[in-house]
Amino acid sequence: MSVNVVTERHTPVSVTLKAEDVIGLVARALRVEVRLTPKPGLVDTRNSGAHRDMDLAAFERSTAAIAPWMEKFFIMGHSTAKLDPQTVMVMLRPPGLACENDMLQATSGVNTHRGAIFAFGLLSTAIGRILALEEALEQNRICDHVARMCQHIVARELSSDKDGKLSKGGMHFLHYGLAGARGEAESGFRTVRTQALPVYNRVLQECGEANLALLQTLLHLMAWNDDTNLVSRGGLEGLNYVQQEAQKLLWQGGVLVEGGIEAMQQLDDELIARNLSPGGSADLLAVTWFLSHFPSGPFYSE
Repeated sequence: MSVNVVTERHTPVSVTLKAEDVIGLVARALRVEVRLTPKPGLVDTRNSGAHRDMDLAAFERSTAAIAPWMEKFFIMGHSTAKLDPQTVMVMLRPPGLACENDMLQATSGVNTHRGAIFAFGLLSTAIGRILALEEALEQNRICDHVARMCQHIVARELSSDKDGKLSKGGMHFLHYGLAGARGEAESGFRTVRTQALPVYNRVLQECGEANLALLQTLLHLMAWNDDTNLVSRGGLEGLNYVQQEAQKLLWQGGVLVEGGIEAMQQLDDELIARNLSPGGSADLLAVTWFLSHFPSGPFYSE
């Protein structure tokens, strides 16, 4: 299975994409995200953000535990490529839960990467399907396959209660209309494709600094992503506060102007004081970095 993949943003190379390549790219995406500093309210090399139960070492252990599972998702996507995509989605639940269990064992029960497992499990499965179907391995095609697998997942999993009790995600959807990670997946990571990737590519081209490009992209995600992690911690008031503060920094130039990094550090301190962590935006940032290693291709829509 040979395909052209951009392994570094400025150095496209032709490689034979295998399961271990997907594992490596996912692991790198997660490590790039967690080590990026400063990230307001999030675990990084500066501090543990608004998280009292996790730190950088926990994220490193978690990454080592969950990355090998991407091979199983990749193989499942490849071996079930001829099946209906929503049927495949049902089949992904058992390995997804097993992957989560390994994460929890590695972190002594702390949820460091549940959202990332969901996102990258779907992306790894989509890549396997695409290669089996001998389609072009492109950002938009990968995301289109994710959208097909996740069709109606919001209505199916968030619009009704289970066993007479609403999940936290269900409450966010029914009370506020926020679909969270499921909505982003059902849209084929539309926020990543239409907002995050264009910012990342533009800033990287202009300044050549991947860390600055990622931090500026994170600010855009914090400004416009309806992050249900923030709602869980601070309600709509917490979400609105983070969005407004991120927009304010972007109007000032973000991290691309003098004093921008210091402003991010100050926002980090403020979010820690308010116990707010934009974990959903962090997951989308990792997805952004991951997808940036593939050509964009035409934009697909259902």
